[in-house]
Parts: sequence; structure tokens; C-alpha cells
Amino acid sequence: MTIKPLFDKVVIKAIEASERTASGIVLPGAAKERPQLATVLAVGPGGELDGKEVKMVVKKGDTVLYSKYSGSEFKLDGEEVVIVRQSDILAIVE
Repeated sequence: MTIKPLFDKVVIKAIEASERTASGIVLPGAAKERPQLATVLAVGPGGELDGKEVKMVVKKGDTVLYSKYSGSEFKLDGEEVVIVRQSDILAIVE
């Protein structure tokens, strides 16, 4: 299935956090924090939103940091994806 976000929306897939700490302790599923690092799967066209021109800065394939409790979670072809506004993306990681 193909997804095409509208306006300033971005579809991202979280990059799973490590199951071990730096010291080697294995973390159970409940102890892991929600990841904030993600890969961009699709980007909306931008355009005029609330009377302001929105230019899309992120592109498909970018690795980004996003706000912890932002966006809406969906299952797409069995994979968990999150749709966020571009303004919820904090940085592009290079």
C-alpha cells in the first residue's frame, strides 16, 4: 500500500531503541522508552496552511528526531508508522 501525506504532514517509521544499555543490561519491553529517532517514508507537498506558505525541508530517506508525544500512530502493511507535522520534527540527523 502506498501512502501520500497531505499538506505539511510527514510519514515516519521509528528506529527501534537498543534492548541493552551501554553497560550491557537487557531492558524488558516495558522499560524501553518510545524512540524519537525515525526514518522519513513519505513527505506531503507543503503549500499554504493557515494563511502561511509552508516549504517542506525534510525528504524521503532522511533520519530525523521528532517530539516525543507528537503525531498519530498507524499500522501500514503490518508496520507501525507515525504521521507528524513537519513542525514536530526537531532536527535532521546526518
